[in-house]
This record gives sequence, C-alpha cells and structure tokens, in this order.
Amino acid sequence: MTKLSVNINKIAVVRNSRGGNRPDVVRAALDIEGFGADGITVHPRPDARHIRYDDVRALKSVLRTEFNIEGNPIESFVDLVLEVVPAQVTLVPDAPDAITSDAGWNTLAHREFLTGITARFHERGIRVSVFVDPVPELIAGAKACGADRVELYTEGYARQYAAGPEKALAPYLAAAEEARRQGLGLNAGHDLSLENLRYFVERIPWTDEVSIGHALICDALYYGLENTVQLYRRELNF
Repeated sequence: MTKLSVNINKIAVVRNSRGGNRPDVVRAALDIEGFGADGITVHPRPDARHIRYDDVRALKSVLRTEFNIEGNPIESFVDLVLEVVPAQVTLVPDAPDAITSDAGWNTLAHREFLTGITARFHERGIRVSVFVDPVPELIAGAKACGADRVELYTEGYARQYAAGPEKALAPYLAAAEEARRQGLGLNAGHDLSLENLRYFVERIPWTDEVSIGHALICDALYYGLENTVQLYRRELNF
C-alpha cells in the first residue's frame, strides 16, 4: 500500500505571514497524523520562508509517524538532518531563490557529491531518497550513488494529465520500472492531487510513498483538514 506523507510547508507559510504561532505547525502535524497520514514531510529552505530549522527540531521530538526532511544538501541542511535523524532524507537540488522545486538531480554529473552525502546520512541510519526526473539513466545513477529510494518529480505528469493520462504517465512508468529493476524504493511527489493521484498509483502500485503538500492544503480550505487527509487516503486505498 502506498503511504501518504503530508508536506506541511504551506501551513508554515500562513503562520509566517503574520508572525506568532498561528497556525501552530507542530499541532497541525500531530492532527494530520491523527487524521490518518502515514508521515510528515518538511522542506526547510535557507531563507526560512516557511518551515524553519527550529520547527524541524520541534517536530522530531513529538511525531509518531515517519518523518521525511527534504532539501538541498547545503552544509547547514546536512548538519540539521544529522542532528535530528529523521527516518528519511530526500535530496532536492533546488536553488536558494526557487519558489518550489522545479527539477531533479542529474545523478550522473553529480555522482561523486551525492555518493558522499548519501554515505554521511547512512552512517546515522537515515534512509536516503534522491529527487529525480523520470529518466531511466538518472534512476540508475541514483543507485550508483548509494541511494535507497528515488522520488519521481511528478510536475510533468500533473501538468499533462488532463490532456491524456496514459501519455502523461508513460515516462514515469518507465522510470518506475527501472527503479524496480535497480532494487530502489519508489516515492513520488509534486503537484499530485485528488484528480490525478489514483491513476498514478493504480498504474504504478509499487510506489512506496507519495509526498503531497500544496494541493492537499488547498483542498483543506474547502473540505477541512481531517476530511481532506482521509480523501487522499481513499485515493490510495482503492
């Protein structure tokens, strides 16, 4: 069964827009766990415009489900992950000024760097997932770097889904099959939603985990947070 990890960055955006601690991201994360999510994802960035490093520390001390920290492995991020020791770290090559992640790693060009970073996290028993575009060669490259999983960057799938689900999924299916051949676990994330999620996991049922934030929090404005988490769980438990 594919697990649902909820990215709570957008909850932190609302908090940061006014200062103070409303909404409380730690309480929200605990509620989301209680509503049925299998894990919590955060993506702290250097400018702290949403999740802050102190949020990450506070969350680690109270979460009961799997904790996934994603981000660009600059030294301060690496130090934070080694301090907190989450279940999983997802390596994402986003620039400091990126609005959101917009590409995966070139695991061939950055093999030496990713291999060294992965080894450091493995020393602390942290599972390593590498964010990649749906290109089989890059999947094999992630394996060569020592990664445990890859996370497929699904923005392209989501953008093309309405025009034709089968065509939109094709490169992701090929990449997922390569991950399975390589013995890698498989995650997916970015712009997955109630509209396109079920088709993805129906066709790629060996997906271990989806990480969903923006669409889920947007849906929660209309449906309520508890109901929304359960709606997404329902799409995964078809």
